[in-house]
Amino acid sequence: MTKKIAVLPGDGIGPEVTAEAVKVLERLRRDFGLKIELETAPVGGAAYDLHKHPLPDSTLTLARAADAVLLGAVGGPQYDTLPRALRPEKALLGLRAELKLFANLRPAILYPQLASASTLRPEVVAGLDLLIVRELTGDIYFGEPRGVRVRADGEREGFNTMVYAEHEVERVARVAFDAARKRRKKLCSVEKANVLETSGLWREVVIRVAKDYPEIELSHMYVDNAAMQLVRAPKQFDVIVTGNLFGDILSDEAAMLTGSIGMLPSASLDAADKGMYEPIHGSAPDIAGKGIANPLATILSVAMMLRYTLNAPVLADKIEQAVSKVLDRGLRTGDIYTEGTKKVGTKEMGDAVVTAL
Repeated sequence: MTKKIAVLPGDGIGPEVTAEAVKVLERLRRDFGLKIELETAPVGGAAYDLHKHPLPDSTLTLARAADAVLLGAVGGPQYDTLPRALRPEKALLGLRAELKLFANLRPAILYPQLASASTLRPEVVAGLDLLIVRELTGDIYFGEPRGVRVRADGEREGFNTMVYAEHEVERVARVAFDAARKRRKKLCSVEKANVLETSGLWREVVIRVAKDYPEIELSHMYVDNAAMQLVRAPKQFDVIVTGNLFGDILSDEAAMLTGSIGMLPSASLDAADKGMYEPIHGSAPDIAGKGIANPLATILSVAMMLRYTLNAPVLADKIEQAVSKVLDRGLRTGDIYTEGTKKVGTKEMGDAVVTAL
C-alpha cells in the first residue's frame, strides 16, 4: 500500500535540509521499492506570508490525511512582532495538538567519528546512546488559564498553568517503558516532585505503570540534577521520560553532547504510531540561504519515519549506515567540522548520503 507523506519545509534552513531528506526518500522509492507519495505544503512563517496564518486549513488537512509528516523548521525574526497566535511556532503546537502527537522521541547518539566534535571530553561522551521521551501535548505549553493581566496595584503580570492529567502521564510513560524494553532496560523519570504538585502526580503515575514492566529498572531524578548529570556522566542514562517543558530543555542539552544539534532527529507519535518527523534544531535564520546547514538530522528523521510509521526498518538501517559511511569519509558541514576533515555544504552532504545508499 502506498503511504502518503506530507512535506512541510517551513522557514529558514527548513527548505534546504528538507530538500536533502526528500532526495533520500526519492532514491528509496526509485531503487528500493518504497511505496510513497509526497505532497508539499507551507507551514510557519512561509504559510503566514501566503495565507496570513502559520497553520492554514489546507496544510492541516494534508497533515491529517497523511500517514506521516516531514517537517523542516519554523520561525524567523521578521515574525517576532506578530500577535502570538499568528507566530510560526503556533503551527508546531497546532500540529501536535490536532494530530494528537503526545510522545516525542529524541535520540542522542554520538557517532564515533564525531567524538572530537563534542565540547565534552571524548571519554565522557564516547559511546553515548540515550533516548529522551518527552510528553508533547500537555504541561505549561498548553495549560489554561494563561495570559497577561493587570494586578490591583496596576502592574502587569504574565501567568501560565502547568497541568497534567493522569492519563496523559500514563500513556507517555508506557511509550517510554516500551522503548526501554527494546534497549538496555533502564528508565529514568525526570520531574520536580519536591516542589511541584504536577510532578508529584507524575511520579505516582509512573511508579504505578512500572508494575506492568517488572524487568525495567526505574529511577527518578529531579530536573535540575538531571541537567547536571547529562554533562557530568551522560552515559548513565538509557531512556529518560519527562514532561513537555523539562523535555524541551533537556533534549537540547543532550543534543550538544553529540557535537551538534544538527545531528539529531526526532519523532512525534500518536497512539497509532502516525508521526511527525523533524530535526530538533530550529530555523537558524542567520545561516538560511547560505547552503551550509547540516541536513543529517533531517535525513535521520526520515530513518525514524521508516522505523516507526512506515514499517520499513531495513531501509531505516540503510539510511543510518549511509550517514555513518559519509562520516567515515571525513565529510563534515561546518557545525561538526574539525581539523583534518573536509568541510562541505548542505547539498553536497545530502548527495553523499544518497550515493552511500
